[in-house]
Amino acid sequence: MAGYIEDRWLTKRPDPETGKRRRTARYGQGKRYRVAGIPGVRDRSFESLTGPDGANAWKAKAEHESTKGEFIDPRDGNILLRDYVETEWWPTKTGDPATLRTIKGRVWNHILPHLGGMPLNSIKTAQLRVWLKTIGAQIGDGTVNEVWGYLSVILQAAVDDERITKNYCRSQTTVRPPSRPERKARAWQKARVLAVREAMPDRFQAMVDIGVGAGLRQGEVFGLAVEDVDEDEGVLHVRRQVKKIGAKLVYALPKGRKTRTVPVPPYLLARIAAHMAGFPPQKVELPWGDPDDPETEKETKERAPQTFELIFTAPRGGAVRRDSWDIRAWKPALAAAGIIPEPELTKQPIKSRPGFFRTVKKYEESREYGFHALRHTFASVQLDAREPIVAVSKWLGHKDPSITLKIYAHMMPEADGRGRAAMEAWFEDQS
Repeated sequence: MAGYIEDRWLTKRPDPETGKRRRTARYGQGKRYRVAGIPGVRDRSFESLTGPDGANAWKAKAEHESTKGEFIDPRDGNILLRDYVETEWWPTKTGDPATLRTIKGRVWNHILPHLGGMPLNSIKTAQLRVWLKTIGAQIGDGTVNEVWGYLSVILQAAVDDERITKNYCRSQTTVRPPSRPERKARAWQKARVLAVREAMPDRFQAMVDIGVGAGLRQGEVFGLAVEDVDEDEGVLHVRRQVKKIGAKLVYALPKGRKTRTVPVPPYLLARIAAHMAGFPPQKVELPWGDPDDPETEKETKERAPQTFELIFTAPRGGAVRRDSWDIRAWKPALAAAGIIPEPELTKQPIKSRPGFFRTVKKYEESREYGFHALRHTFASVQLDAREPIVAVSKWLGHKDPSITLKIYAHMMPEADGRGRAAMEAWFEDQS
């Protein structure tokens, strides 16, 4: 059945006496022409009959697209971006809880405050240009690039939901986000590693050994348990990490949900054994994956608390918290080694004790000097020893060797030797 156009101001049939169409009760009120009768298409009213925005043009377009199954009603895009995100997009998001919290923070802090009050179908090139300029003055290029990606995902979901016909983050070329800044992995010289290790509290010094000797990530070191150390085979099994989600800690699989086995030299195994002798491992129970209360039987099973005998624990017991460890152990060691400046000291009032203040230390922020630098050092030693890139990628837990090559291509080897022997020599030279 084809659609039709109704003139709502005049009757369809003329007056028998005058031969003219009579005025209806709606004459002069609202839009005059209504397009109706197109299968799967809601009725729509127009001011005029002709012209690019008139009833005739829209009727022809709607009939053609409806026949092909491609019709999208532009009125569906009138929903505000904020309403679409909160009621349709965000409730359907699934994935790693920590990642979801990061995404939510980016969207609610950098997208919705600026574009949330706009209808979906009004977010086009001009609006994107203004938005990019606004957030570009507030956050770094890397974060802008990341936030642009999240907005593109949202708009593409709206396209798939047939709310809008076009995702302007993908379809236009005149406005683009800044490129993500290139960060080259930098290995540390042995003297720097030793200086940082020496400045660390005794109970955490072996963390430096494992970071540089096995390439584990920070959370993976926090989650390392007694059962993961295989002295007979000379390996560490990387099976879990300790993650901070909100204010709570959980166990989770390593990044990429990949467990792995890393060969380590006898010297590192001896360091780990000495640490455990001085600071006995403790059994720590944490939920798995997500700290929120489960809502289904499946979630109850997946999030059930698990207990592991952790090699590294906090001074007062329990798993090590990344943020407090960074402030109380890692950054003071960096400052003591002369890698970063001493912290700025400020006085902040204590709300619960009027008239009293506490001293707050603020250290320099820099990704270059994070725990990850030890992992880069591990990779550089292995590559310099001419270990195959496939093996190094496996030990680092990368998804595939191309990722390893992209990160560490500038560290490709010049010297001969083998990785395990090189790392053993690295440790023995310290004695």
